[in-house]
Amino acid sequence: MSDQPDRLSRLREIMRTEGIDLVALAAGAHLAWLLDVRPHGDERPCIALISRDREAFLMPALEADSAREQTDMAFYNWADADGPDAALGQLLGDFGAGAFSALVLDECMRADHAALITDALPGAARHFTAATIGALRMRKEDGEYRTLKTNATQADTAMKAAWAAMRPGVTELEVAQVARDTFAGMGARPLFSIVGAGRNGAFPHHHTGQSKLQAGDAVVVDIGAGFEGYSSDITRMVLLGDGPEGYAEIHDIVNRAVEAAMAAARPGVKAHVVDDAARNVIAEAGYGEYFVHRTGHGLGTEVHEPPYITGSSQTVLDEGMVFSIEPGIYLPDRFGLRLEEIVILRADGPEILSDLPRDAVRIDV
Repeated sequence: MSDQPDRLSRLREIMRTEGIDLVALAAGAHLAWLLDVRPHGDERPCIALISRDREAFLMPALEADSAREQTDMAFYNWADADGPDAALGQLLGDFGAGAFSALVLDECMRADHAALITDALPGAARHFTAATIGALRMRKEDGEYRTLKTNATQADTAMKAAWAAMRPGVTELEVAQVARDTFAGMGARPLFSIVGAGRNGAFPHHHTGQSKLQAGDAVVVDIGAGFEGYSSDITRMVLLGDGPEGYAEIHDIVNRAVEAAMAAARPGVKAHVVDDAARNVIAEAGYGEYFVHRTGHGLGTEVHEPPYITGSSQTVLDEGMVFSIEPGIYLPDRFGLRLEEIVILRADGPEILSDLPRDAVRIDV
């Protein structure tokens, strides 16, 4: 996918710019992206520590042999009988950490592991990853884009398979399973499958269940999977027959909100401007109180990652950022309607990764 030493070099460049002396990463998305290392994460502290000129792992001895197959970084091993304190002290001493004034912690790190690091560096100001590795991850490389485009194509295929399975009497779970099986058949790992029929669609994160599809339902289908370390995510609408009364009006409003957000998304624009654009369309149509979530979220190695397209976000959008645009209107006890595109931001605006139209699919009943 990418040259890991290049990513490490770019991280260090940002560390120098931001005045960061040390970055501490736990097992998870940041570490996997940066170093292509995926150690087992549990209650034992297993932490990658990266200074401006050195890198090493605080490594549980139990995990050392298997982790060694993934990296040639220096290990400071510690055994269960001894605990990690001495190994961490030696590592930080070798790094010259006594002079460190600013530390970045992985925000997904266990609190007790984070405390282990901060207690060892009491004079260092604590930051999280947004301005360092988080900033790097937001701007996708060409290889990442190609994988995300492949994932979007897989999601299109799984969505069409779900449509083909839909008819009155079929349960939400049965439709979701078809999508999941289709993903699995392409070598992808299903991550989520929301199928909300009729009034269930008014719950944005409906728990797909045994409800049976009925003639006249509007059905929300929101699916995604992981492939080659990256994620997909798409939402489309299905009508069984003519759909519920008033559906066409709501669909038009939500689609116009998508288009307004697309028009607002440009490099140099703050993320809240995109949220404002979508929200204003829905509010002006009289449905503002029924748009109950943010307009979008970043997508990459995680389904939800920065940038977040919210009404308060001051993140400045830039070329290469990948995020969703997914406004919705949710009418209690009637139906919900969400349309979601994953886009990559180009110099002249967003490029949509899916090839599926946003029109509701009508199934004859």
